[in-house]
Amino acid sequence: QVQLVESGGGLVQAGGSLRLSCEVSGSIFGITAMSWYRQAPGKQRELVATITTGGSTNYADSLKGRFTISRDNAKNTVYLQMNSLKPEDTAVYYCNVRVAPLRFYWGQGTQVTVSS
Repeated sequence: QVQLVESGGGLVQAGGSLRLSCEVSGSIFGITAMSWYRQAPGKQRELVATITTGGSTNYADSLKGRFTISRDNAKNTVYLQMNSLKPEDTAVYYCNVRVAPLRFYWGQGTQVTVSS
């Protein structure tokens, strides 16, 4: 069993920054990738960024250059640094981990609201 706890969401003005954190605990052996997703009201959940155990990263094309995913293996924590935020970035952001062979776990989500 894997538990994920997100933090760092909140209200920010357009152009501002936020850093989300997701601490992973439990049976963390076998994690192959950690990701951030987001879901805006009335829209489908979409992938924001992924970082593998080896450190490779992947981003949604529309977010490259503004968002950065990173991880601290010693703290079992993944981060999402979000800069130059826009109102359209408003969403609930979810942490996700992939555990070998192919299981997925989700956090409870953290609200990010960007005001214009």
